[in-house]
Amino acid sequence: MKILVSGSLAYDRIMDFPGRFSDHILPDKIHILNVCFTVNGLKEKFGGTAGNIAYSLALLEESPLILAAAGKDFDRYETWLRKHQLSLEGIRRISEELTAGAYITTDLADNQITGFNPGTMKYPSLFEFDGVDPKKTLAIVAPGNIEDMLTYSSTCKERNIPYIFDPGQSIPALSGDRLIEMLTGSSLLISNDYELEMILRAAGLEKTQILQRTAGIITTLGEDGSLICTRDQEIKIPAARASRVQDPTGAGDAYRAGLIKGLVLGKSLPDAARMGGVCASYAVECHGTQEHWFSQEEFWDRYQANFAK
Repeated sequence: MKILVSGSLAYDRIMDFPGRFSDHILPDKIHILNVCFTVNGLKEKFGGTAGNIAYSLALLEESPLILAAAGKDFDRYETWLRKHQLSLEGIRRISEELTAGAYITTDLADNQITGFNPGTMKYPSLFEFDGVDPKKTLAIVAPGNIEDMLTYSSTCKERNIPYIFDPGQSIPALSGDRLIEMLTGSSLLISNDYELEMILRAAGLEKTQILQRTAGIITTLGEDGSLICTRDQEIKIPAARASRVQDPTGAGDAYRAGLIKGLVLGKSLPDAARMGGVCASYAVECHGTQEHWFSQEEFWDRYQANFAK
């Protein structure tokens, strides 16, 4: 089965400030804010929705095709992808731009200041679907370049390629009409509970009306697991237990990878969602979105430990 993962590629550059931002910001001078924080070094992590989903799929012994754009500084990320035997075929290189980057500074109170440079995310990946067999393909349209999201959801419908629509962080950039257009005809709409509320408000629709346009809605609920809604029923899927919780960032992308793997294996939607939960449980055990690892045996042992009847 060919898996197409449309989304973003980005570097996450993470810094720790050994103090509190509030001690250095004067409320009565906020209109002329000018501060400088000296941090305890910088850690660079690989990220982006497409990269994160593809990484966890590689751990699950799949070889997805990433559809995204990358820049002149992509060499380190490219080496990482090659290490995990991930194809670069669907990645468009923009030589005059930097790869998208998030610059995140966290203080002792876990407050964060983030700057985001979209870089090559401003460019569509321009993937050609010629030769793609819709009967042997599954796609996910995740947050990334807006033109890609519009084009690929439309192309999947035209070519009868099943796709998961995952608007996530891109919801504020999309009108209600656009959201309705892209989710209509999808196999699944996936989001967290806050994002789902944003979608419903922007679209001006109730959940039952959304379900007339997509075959199902999966809502991730963090430590409370996930919820599957179809036209016929709702099924609550409990979270899989992690050995420790270090960082929830990237758990949603890992969940999507496990879900996709389950669908590729022909599992029922509830069982695929359970696989998503197991994959997410490994992601939260590490700082960073592509730092977790598991063997096939470990994955299925944890699945059995959590969901064996």
